[in-house]
Amino acid sequence: MAHACADEPVSKLRLANGRAEHEGRVEILRFGQWGTICDEYWDINDARVICRELGFFSAIEATNGSYHGNGTGPIWLSEVNCEGTERTIDDCPHPPFGKHYCDHGNDVGVICDGKPTCTYTYTDS
Repeated sequence: MAHACADEPVSKLRLANGRAEHEGRVEILRFGQWGTICDEYWDINDARVICRELGFFSAIEATNGSYHGNGTGPIWLSEVNCEGTERTIDDCPHPPFGKHYCDHGNDVGVICDGKPTCTYTYTDS
């Protein structure tokens, strides 16, 4: 893992299946497994938090309905309800990890603004 940000987030995030580094399906690493977030309540405020946490300036769009393709593995979060000012996705209200009523057809994504000012690079491990 390489990082250039000051504080490492509690959850590890990556964008998958995007056309460029600033967009993709949001994947979160918990307990050694990459999983996804369900699109219940997903909006631009949630996307802003994800994009900033990944080192981008902000978000252009919150995508849902598997806009960036279906993920695999567990669905870690649903009903994420950020105000948009939180430091990390972990600071946003949401049910416990792993509690959801979704399938991968509801995976969320983001389109972020600009190039990252800091980066976290995580491998599949």
